This record gives sequence, C-alpha cells and structure tokens, in this order.
Amino acid sequence: MKNQEFIKVRGARQNNLKNINIDIPKNKFVVITGLSGSGKSSLAFDTLYQEGKRRYVESLSAYARQFLGGFEKPDVDSIEGLSPSISIDQKTTSHNPRSTVGTITEIYDYLRVVYANVSVPFHPSKNVALEKQTIEQMIQKINQSFPKGHTIVILAPIIEKQKGTHQKTFLKLFQDGFHRVMVNEKIYLIDEVPDLEQKKSHSIYVVVDRIEVNDVNQNRIFEALEQALNLTNSKVFVKSVDNLQNDSSQKLPFLKLNRNYHLEGVDVDIPTREPRLFSFNTPVGACLSCKGIGFQTEENGFLPLDKTLNELIIQIFQNVDPQDTFIYQKQILINLCNHYKIDMDTPLLDLKGKIIDSIFNGLSSKYTRHKTLDQEVFWHQGHVFEGLLGIFKIYRKNNQMDTNCFDCKGKRLNPGALLFKLNGKNIYELTNLSINDMLIFFENLVLGKEEAKIIRLALKEITHRLTFLKEIGLGYLTLTRNGATLSGGEAQRIRLATQIGSKLSGVLYVLDEPSIGLHQKDNDLLINSLKKMRDLGNSLIVVEHDHDTMLASDYLIDIGPKAGIQGGNLQAAGTPKEVMQNPNSLTGKYLSNKITINTPSVRRKGNGKKIWVKNASKNNLKNINTFFPMEQLVVVTGVSGSGKSTLVNDVLLSGLREKGLLKNKNSYQKNPNIVDDANCVTKIVEISQAAIGRIPRSNPVTYTGIFDEIRDLYTKTEEAKMRGYQKGRFSFNVKGGRCPVCTGDGVKKISMHFLPDVYVVCESCKGTRYHQETLSIKYKNKNIAQVLDLTVDEGVIFFQNHPKIKNQLEILQNVGLGYVKMGQPATTLSGGEAQRVKLASELHKKVIPGALYILDEPTTGLHSDDVRQLIKTLHHMVDQKATIVVIEHNLDVIKNADYIIDLGPEGGNQGGYIIAQGTPETISENKNSYTGKYLKKILAH
Repeated sequence: MKNQEFIKVRGARQNNLKNINIDIPKNKFVVITGLSGSGKSSLAFDTLYQEGKRRYVESLSAYARQFLGGFEKPDVDSIEGLSPSISIDQKTTSHNPRSTVGTITEIYDYLRVVYANVSVPFHPSKNVALEKQTIEQMIQKINQSFPKGHTIVILAPIIEKQKGTHQKTFLKLFQDGFHRVMVNEKIYLIDEVPDLEQKKSHSIYVVVDRIEVNDVNQNRIFEALEQALNLTNSKVFVKSVDNLQNDSSQKLPFLKLNRNYHLEGVDVDIPTREPRLFSFNTPVGACLSCKGIGFQTEENGFLPLDKTLNELIIQIFQNVDPQDTFIYQKQILINLCNHYKIDMDTPLLDLKGKIIDSIFNGLSSKYTRHKTLDQEVFWHQGHVFEGLLGIFKIYRKNNQMDTNCFDCKGKRLNPGALLFKLNGKNIYELTNLSINDMLIFFENLVLGKEEAKIIRLALKEITHRLTFLKEIGLGYLTLTRNGATLSGGEAQRIRLATQIGSKLSGVLYVLDEPSIGLHQKDNDLLINSLKKMRDLGNSLIVVEHDHDTMLASDYLIDIGPKAGIQGGNLQAAGTPKEVMQNPNSLTGKYLSNKITINTPSVRRKGNGKKIWVKNASKNNLKNINTFFPMEQLVVVTGVSGSGKSTLVNDVLLSGLREKGLLKNKNSYQKNPNIVDDANCVTKIVEISQAAIGRIPRSNPVTYTGIFDEIRDLYTKTEEAKMRGYQKGRFSFNVKGGRCPVCTGDGVKKISMHFLPDVYVVCESCKGTRYHQETLSIKYKNKNIAQVLDLTVDEGVIFFQNHPKIKNQLEILQNVGLGYVKMGQPATTLSGGEAQRVKLASELHKKVIPGALYILDEPTTGLHSDDVRQLIKTLHHMVDQKATIVVIEHNLDVIKNADYIIDLGPEGGNQGGYIIAQGTPETISENKNSYTGKYLKKILAH
C-alpha cells in the first residue's frame, strides 16, 4: 500500500501506551482489542480521535475556538494520514428531555415534512375527515351566524402567534394598498401601529373589508373572502364590529373559516398544515401546558391518599440504591410507625393520631432514638426525617420523566397538531409504534400519484433509516422513546444510524463496543452495517471484544499483554488470520480456540426449590409462566427487546422486593405474579450497571469498604500517632484532613451561567483533595493521595503484607478491575465497571444460603480472559448455595448456565414469549430458539 493509504502512528505514549508505532490501513474495518485496561481506548479515543478533534478545532478561527475550549495534544510523536474523526461511544446520547429516538436519528424531521404535505385533519371527537370548504359555503355560514343589517369585518390572518417586530410585514401590506390591520385584538391604521416587542408573540390580521350583512352585499362579501384567501392561502376570519367595540349585549361568534377543511354543522379551528405544527419544539406545535416535553416540569401531584404506607414505600424506594442516603427516610418512617403502632396497611386517608402530622410533614429536629417492635435502634447518622410530603416531593422530582402531562398525556403536541392523520394515525400514534411496526405501516401506505411524488424523497430517507435501525437490533424501540432512558449500547447504535443516514465519506469513525447488548443474531446484522459504512469510503476503528466482530474485520490490533502498567504494548497486528497465528497474542489464542472457556461437564440440580412467575404480562410479556430454580446459575437470554429485563427486573426483582417490604402472609395477594417456595429467598442483591455514586468522592475503595482499612493503617503510623490523628483525618468527606478550599473534591466548579459548568483542578491541593499536613503522613513512602492514585493491581503489591486489604483488592482484580485506580471517581466509571465494583463489594462478604443475586450483562467491556475469570467467580458463589440470575448475550456465560430461560422470538410486540427453557443442551436442540442455534455451534467445540 502507498503511504497515504495508512494512518501512521509514531511514539504513542498516552496513558499506559508504551511508545507504540503502527501503520493502520485507511478505509478499512479495523478492530482494536485486548484485556480490559490494556490500552485499547487510549489508542483509539485518547490518541487517534483526540488528535483528529484537536486538528479540526485548530483549523477554526480564534473566535470559534473560544467557545469550544482548548484540546490538549495527546502524548504521541506524530500521526500522519489522519482523517476528520467522529466518536460514537457508549455515553448516553442526551439528557435533554426533548431528545427522542426520532429527533436523534432525524427521522422525525422527515415525518414532519410528510405530515405537512399529505396528512388529512379529522374531527377531534367524531373521527370524521374534514372536507374542503368553498367560498359559497363560507357565505352561507356568515349569513347563518350574523343577523341582517349587522356589520362585520373580514380578516386575513397574516401572522399568528409569532415573535418579532414584524416591521417588514407592515411595510409590505402598506405597499399592497391595505390601510387597517388588527394587531393582538385591536384595529389600527397601518402607520399608527405601536412598536411591537421583539421577544413576544403577536398575531396580525389584515382588515380586508368592513361590510353590512344583507342581500345587496353578498357579492361584496364574496370578493372580500376571495381577497382574504388569496393573502393567506386557506384561512379567513370573520368578526362582529360590536364585539370589537364591546357594546353588544349579544355576544356574536368569531368565525374561523378554512378553505381546505370543514365539517358541516361543526365549527372547528384547524391550524395551518406546516412542518412547525408537528414539532414539539416550536410554540406552533407544542402542548401549551408542558411546552412540548411531555411531562410536568414541577414536582406536581399530591400524595395518593388511597394507598397504604406499605404500598407507598414500595413505589418510592424499590429502585433506590441501598447506598443512597435517601434510603434512611424509609427506615425512619418504618421505625416511627412501629414505635407508635401505626398500621402500615391502612390507607393514608384513614390514618389518625397525634403523630400523623409528623408522619406527613416530618420532624423539625433529628430523630435520634426509636423503638421498633423487636429492638432498640439508635440513629447516629443524624438524618432529618422529611415526612411523607417531603419524601414524595423528592421521589416525584427524581422520577418526573414518568409523570405524563395532564393535558397532552405525554404526546407533547397540542390538540391541533394531533387532528392530522395519515392512514388513520396522527404523528404521535405513528411514532409510538415500534420501528418494526412503522416499517410495516410504510410498506402498506397507499398514496395518490401526486402525493407520492411530493413526499418521495422524505419517504426514502424514513424507510432507509428505519431499516437500518431494525438491522442493528433496535426494531423494538419507538421513535417517542426518550434519549435519556437509552442504554449505552442503544444510544451508540442510534448515533450509528444517524451517521449512516448522513452518508459521509472520507471520515474516521471511532466506535466503542457497538455489540454491547446485542444478541448474536442482531450482531451479524450490525457487522454488515459497519461494512456498509466502510464501503462508503470511511475508516472504522472499533474497540471490541466480540469474536465475530474481530473475525469479520479487515485488520486486527491486539494491545496487551495485561492491564494497567503491564499493558500498553502492541502484541499483534494484521488480518485476523495473522493475529491468530501470532504466539504473543492472547486474543489470537482465543480466536483460534487454542484457549477456550470450559463447558461444565455436569449441570447443578439445585436444591429443588423454585421461585415461580405466574401470568406475567408487564410491558411486552405475553402472560408467561416460568420458574427460577434455586442454587443454580440461571441465565435469561433472547434478542434485544424480547422482554429479558422486564421479566428479571420488573417482575422477579420488583415482586420479591415487594414481598420483602410487606412482610406479611398476604404478600402473594399484593403481587400475584411471584410465588416463592417456602420463603426460600433470604436476601436479594441487585448488581446493576447504575453508577456507584453521584459525586466524585465515591470511588471503588470507598464503595467496597477497603478505604476504611487503609485509613486505619495510616492512623497506626508513628507520625500519625504523635500528632493524634484519627481515621477521620484521612477522609476527604469530613473536615480536618481534607483540603479546606475544595472541601475534598480535588476540583472547583466554576458556574458559566448560560454555558455548562467548568471544573478546574484545585490550586491549593493540586487535585490531591487533602491538606498538606495530612499528606505529610506516609506509609512505605507514599501519602494517602498517592495510594489512591495506584491501580488495583499496584495496590495488591503495595499492601501484600496486609492480608485484609490485599484480599479485598484481589477480589476487584478477579472481576477484571485490576487496571482501575483505587481512587477513581465513581462518576468516571463505565456501567460495566460500576457493576463489577458492586459485585466485588458483595464477594468479600459471606454468601448467605438462599441469597439471590441479579446481574444485568456483567460481561460488558470484558475480554474473553476476563470473562473466564468472571464465570469462575459466579460458579464459586453458586457453590456456596447462592442463586444467580444473569441477563446475558455472551455465549461463554450462557453455555456455563445450569438453567436457561430464552425469550423471544423477536423484540418489542413480537417478543415476550418463553421460547425455550432448560439446560444449555436442551436449548441448543430447540429449533425455534435463535439462542439455541448459536449455542449449538459453541457446544460442539
């Protein structure tokens, strides 16, 4: 190949990279792989993408750069042949409540064009199409509405509720010979109209004529209506002069006539059909109450007084992280009720007694001591009880996305926009279909020859993008789905669809594990889509662990040999075949099956007890019945959107939590979907991918409790003893040892008002978070900040003489987090990393027989070698009589299951059925199971 056909990287040393030199072929599908923390992202994102972005910013003017900020040059000697770069990572697309799948992919913009051209309005209650209205019919309506001899004004609505001063509009009207206008309900001579405020909405109607209604003036009325319609194209308004002067005892109608649409005997105000009408981001189309966001912006709603305290506790706290301090509110409430013997199964409306005021409104002082039914409880945490009203306000604020607007019911658009339909569906009803169903809708769409010609290009773009979304496994989504609720994998694939739609060429795309969350069936389609992007003349660099994606690539780069400081080397590079033959490549050995993850020779039988799910119909589940056997590794499989998360999280987990909270014999009546054999579940642990903390102070060692041991170790140093330092001195969460300037954050937030807040390193502590006197205390020549800056792997070596700390750090190692810094802020951890931190936190505790652990795709971001270690850990937990339920697509995890529940057959409305259940061998023989098809291949090895 010629030089211009390569991206030539020389001396890459970013993060843990070890002076890497490599020539990456351009316009190819390139995969970078390696163990977690080996340096893949450092090469792909922090070096190649960062330099491409920096060069683009440097090419802009100084004026433009001041808004974008500076971008540091990555630690690399040189990069030649770099194209403009676009990053498509795993981060959630947008936290903007107006962002939806439809707006992100731009499909909604094309739909607005379609509806603005070929939709037909329907009467809001009669569901009858409105017909076009002739001028003769308008005159007849006027004669019926106004008595003879009455004077009316014929108005042409030029501008309706639009911001601006509209000076050019007034000048044009004056030049066209018009002398009077109605502005915001008042009539003026054009040259006497007062100045209009730029930022306020205004309505301007031309006064076409002032006419007395009688038999003689019928032709004059006809001419005035015709002239008004020529000005507006479709609309004309008619108003009584008496109404204008407010001197009429009889209130006469304000007629809004429309040449395009009319229903005999009914006066309906039909808005002008235009693209803005179908946008919830413009005042023309948005719901007036919620302004187009679909939910109430304030923490609206009152306490549901028909619910009991138990039911309210379940509703509010069932999805709250046990580490969240908000959970204390539940404990205080329960203890208060127990102490004052308040029946928690009584509806709120029926609660009585002096303490009820405190239950609803909270306690003004810290409630320090309670007596529950079985023990004394001392509350030293010092949390103030907010009361039910305060708790519910916090709950509504945290969950306001689920609170539909009372007027539009979450549809975002005003009633006028929803009148217009295409093949019987308004734009909300259409976009609320799954992508699969939308494709069927457009396949069956029948249009006239002229209509089809008008929207041909828009329809082509819509079907092209919908088809691509279906091909990458997102056919179960709706275009109304809020962008903030998408998983990282879903968000990335949606952004991928947007880029495919843009049809750019000559671009460097950098992707971060696009296969996450995909079933093998959908993964094959994703690979084909990536190849299409390459074939458009683009270079693709994909960070990936999936075997099929690696084997389908044109060029494979393996970084290693291990993670953290032991990684960062170029182990192998070449075609997949060349990498498989390279003895230095661990990935190559897995691809060539020289190293494999073993399949258990015997499946566990469990203890015979089961958790039954009866008639579950939540979301897309089709009234299913199944069971989860105890003391087994249970894996729930199925294509994306088939109902896995609904079954495990919304039915099993929520049902068991409800039972645990209610603690009464009638709990099955409260949740009839869950039947637990002889109360065999002793503990429920959800290990999700949610963040382990909302603030940077939370990190892996604080979450797992290791930091307490480390702080205790520092208090035992001679210098700390001489100064009388206690454990609190080495905490950045309390006063004393932390930096007083940044209060232990290490950074200072600078509010930019109309721009996002900027965080700068604290000048006082230089980001260490601690006071200088605290940093002077050292253990083995390292202060507390330097220890927190060590990776877990380095920490294991550093604390090798302290078994308790070392053992806990080794657990983090065993779940694939050896490369993570011990003090890495929780806000910077990926979902998969956060989940593994939670898993490590549970592993250092003693496994209680009967404990149920629920994990959602724990292999996210893991190399095959890390997956092998994870599977070993899961087996160890089950051997200690735990029950583990895992939602997973990874075939190595699936083949290690004792029991599989396979959902499908497809996603969305076409999913929600039990396709197969049993051992991996049983599933592999089921011809209806997509999972079985791929499982059969891997079991044959």
